[in-house]
Formats: sequence, C-alpha cells, structure tokens
Amino acid sequence: MSARLVVLASGAGTTLAAILQACADPAFGGRVVAVGTDRFDSGAEARARAAGVPVFTVRLEDCADREEFNELTAGLIAAHEPDLLVLAGYMKILGKQVIERFRAVNTHPSLLPAFPGAHAIRDALAYGVRVSGVSVHWVDEGVDTGPLLAQAAVPVEPSDTEQTLRARIQAVERVLYPETIGRIIRSEEGT
Repeated sequence: MSARLVVLASGAGTTLAAILQACADPAFGGRVVAVGTDRFDSGAEARARAAGVPVFTVRLEDCADREEFNELTAGLIAAHEPDLLVLAGYMKILGKQVIERFRAVNTHPSLLPAFPGAHAIRDALAYGVRVSGVSVHWVDEGVDTGPLLAQAAVPVEPSDTEQTLRARIQAVERVLYPETIGRIIRSEEGT
C-alpha cells in the first residue's frame, strides 16, 4: 500500500514535478492524491492537472482572516486523508489548525538554522556566505524551525545572483527532497 501525499505549492511547481516523478516509481512508496495551492493558475496547478491529480485552492485574500484560511485549508487537506503533508514551495505560513492535525515536511533554500524565512537566498548573499544549500525539515509552528531531516550544501560562486544561486539550490532540492520523502514513507512501512 502506498502512502497518500497531499502537496501544497505556490509557484512554478518544479519541486512538485520532482515529487510526481518520484511517485511514478513503485519502489518510492507514495502517491500524490491532491495538490493544494494558495493562488489560481500557478504552474503547480497546471502540473498537477496534467498529471491527473485533483487540485484545491484556498486564497488568503478570499478569507476573513488567517484563522479562516487555515481552517479551510485543513478541511480540504483532510478530505484527501493524507499520510503526509508535503510543502513544496508553499509560501504561506500554516497555523495550528493545519500543523497540529497533519504531519508535514518542508524544504527550505538554506542550511538551517541559518537564514530562515522567505528571503533565505537573498539574505545568504547579503551576508556573504561561501556555502549555502537546502534543508528538509519537519514543520512545526515556527518559521523553518522544525527538526532537520536532511541537508545538502551548495557552493556560492563569486558571480552568483539571487537567480543563479536559486537555480543551483533548486537543482539539488529536486533530488534531495523526493529522496527524503521516500525514506520517511519506507521507514514507516517497515514499522
């Protein structure tokens, strides 16, 4: 039996694509049963629909407040009965209505605990680090503060811009994140 994954994404969906590709291998042990977005017409939505995966969207601007946003999001996630909630470039901070209800994993473009938050790559370049990277971690109620599951370093080149460093970090992320998710799923099957 394969683990049921609900993936939340906000942007182009390249990380989602890597997860969908990993799921195509039966040895991976999981399948994406739904994708949630926080805006209409995202690349992630298009990728999910192309793969035949149901999509739901909850926009913060359509909700009275963050509490309603989190309650609606939690309800739609629950409808798909996930074994694991996977954040793949999802750019909204989730409240306790979601975090306390579902086990969730996230990926972040820095070597946490350094440079948490939405501007990690810009912050790393401004600080002048020579090595950045990607972290995979459990989600808790903080911002990028959950227990680490995996990390991979990415050298910062003297000529790097935010865009060039992001591209290299994302290339590593698209390998590390599905591998880590697969290890989580398979370790739970063996228990």
